[in-house]
Amino acid sequence: MAITFSERLKKGIILCDGAMGTELYARGVPYSHCFDELNLSNPKIVSTIHQDYIRAGAEIIETNTFGANGFKLSGFGLENKIRDINFKGARIAREAREIMGKPVFVAGSIGPLGKPLEPIGKITKKEANLAFKEQAEGLLEGGVDLFIIETMVNLEEMKEAIAAVKNICQLPIIAQMTFTEDGKTVLGNSPGEIVTELEKMKVDVIGANCSVGP
Repeated sequence: MAITFSERLKKGIILCDGAMGTELYARGVPYSHCFDELNLSNPKIVSTIHQDYIRAGAEIIETNTFGANGFKLSGFGLENKIRDINFKGARIAREAREIMGKPVFVAGSIGPLGKPLEPIGKITKKEANLAFKEQAEGLLEGGVDLFIIETMVNLEEMKEAIAAVKNICQLPIIAQMTFTEDGKTVLGNSPGEIVTELEKMKVDVIGANCSVGP
């Protein structure tokens, strides 16, 4: 990239791509299928979606790895494919960028673990951190330019994901929480509380996505 993400961010609004899952479904992939696994079994369909978003004007494309963590992949018997799926997800996005010949950023997509952390659930913070780290390592090895940690409902889970990424690299991080109709997260945190905590972790962008939106 001729310009870094931080430099581009200072210049103004950046248009990101749209959803990956709904596009895969629209193109014939059933919701029962593990979308992340398509990086291995059908990379062409993933690449085509990336290219379509670039063609539409996106300056950031997200890897097809939203659910590519050990906890979610284990539900499909793919817990031994974490590195491969994330690495290939980054590679597919990079190759789509090369095919299109556009200076877009490739963002490693990291979503929630799919199971609650303690004390609500059984996943410890240490286990969460290790799961996010394993996913992030695959994305980093694949060559992402930045990370998007998104659709998080639990602030503590978000913090573990951020810490995991920062433990392995200094790439930019976009951190996006999800809010309900009352303007708070499912666990009751307000946007102000979220910003206060995430600013301490020195992420590059703080935002909201999914659910009812901002």
